[in-house]
Amino acid sequence: MASSSCLLVKLFSIFLIIVCVFAPQAVSVVPEECRTETDGCTNKEKALPLKVIAIFSILISSVIGVCSPLFTRSIPALHPDRDLFTIVKCFAAGIILATGFMHVLPDSFDMLSSRCLKENPWHKFPFTGFVAMLSAIVTLMVDSMATAIYSKKCNNEVIPEVGGGQSGTVVVNVAHCHGHHHGSKPEPGNASQQLMRYRVVAMVLELGIVVHSVVIGLSLGASNNTCTIKGLVAALCFHQMFEGMGLGGCILQAEYKALKKCIMVFFFSVTTPFGVALGIALSKTYKENSPTALITVGLLNASSSGLLIYMALVDLLSAEFMGPKLQDSIKLQVKSYVAVLLGAGGMSLMAKWA
Repeated sequence: MASSSCLLVKLFSIFLIIVCVFAPQAVSVVPEECRTETDGCTNKEKALPLKVIAIFSILISSVIGVCSPLFTRSIPALHPDRDLFTIVKCFAAGIILATGFMHVLPDSFDMLSSRCLKENPWHKFPFTGFVAMLSAIVTLMVDSMATAIYSKKCNNEVIPEVGGGQSGTVVVNVAHCHGHHHGSKPEPGNASQQLMRYRVVAMVLELGIVVHSVVIGLSLGASNNTCTIKGLVAALCFHQMFEGMGLGGCILQAEYKALKKCIMVFFFSVTTPFGVALGIALSKTYKENSPTALITVGLLNASSSGLLIYMALVDLLSAEFMGPKLQDSIKLQVKSYVAVLLGAGGMSLMAKWA
């Protein structure tokens, strides 16, 4: 599952690079009123050091965020079976939900309704809402199909054992279909299905995060506005750290092997810095107000928002709050609701700067 996620991530990254490389031919002619405005904050020489600082600060924040849940097994209070882990996970889910609603979706609306785009068709139809809706439906399809495939794989792990003159003995191999569980030992079927869901959620969530991380990094790297960059770097560090905590919690519960964990951590950590570096390299040709850039980034943001909103509501929050752990404790539910509101509120506040 992790290898499939990484392959999709690579394909999206290659797609973005191709779009950006061939964009100059389409952005060479830009209406005068749509050209990037310059003011006292626009300074390419001063902006470059800030972008370099952004690459390293965002990278460090991403690594800290996504890795912190992976080491919680050594901290009893933050063990996945404890209440505190559930509360932190709900906090991170609130951040992911606010990212989709308050950051990615509004940006897409602004881009696809820009006066720099032709009246027909971009101002005649709400493409942002349409693409976000399709993205949520496609995410549901991927979620459902991946779950069915993985479930079938686990159910087929029945190997007949023949030996000692006796046949018909059946050995059910569920070792890789369920992980280590503490407390009361669950039934193998239930354990394998729960682990299967965790792995599908981790895969799809990482895909959505990676796509929009490259896009926001590209926008930062292409900007020469020092006033905007300073606030944006702080907001992105906050965003990446806590969004990483949400993804890291999913990776931990998926119980991947060490290599798969490292691959998923690596791709999450480097995508935004990669986007910033790509934006710096293309800053001479990439024009944020050009029709090509507006359409490409706008559609990518719309698709990312649909995916993130679906994942936050369905696979993270709904699954958590409808699960037996929270259903058995009203007190824990209240604490988790507060955590969701704090996470969503904090990320919504960041919309003022990013």
